Amino acid sequence: MNKILIFIVFAMANAVHANTLPGIPSFDVDCPGKVVVHADQDGPVLINSKEAVTKAINDRHFEARGSGITISIILADDDSVTVSSTGKAPNGLCQSVDD
Repeated sequence: MNKILIFIVFAMANAVHANTLPGIPSFDVDCPGKVVVHADQDGPVLINSKEAVTKAINDRHFEARGSGITISIILADDDSVTVSSTGKAPNGLCQSVDD
């Protein structure tokens, strides 16, 4: 019984951290088609408040997919972030949201 409980706890902990990736910057942007994207440092990435499936293309380029939309996240050499969207909403560059 204890082994089963330990397995369940580890499985749940792993699922919680499934969409975290080292290197994802923290940002908030609005994309064309009223798509809101939020990311915490190292993930997860949220598209319209839903957690997206995120993968690293390389150490400075990431993709997040969810709700029929693909978000491209590019970290420049000066650590500025460019975010763009493609998919069912209009494609284009996303605009930073000021706090």
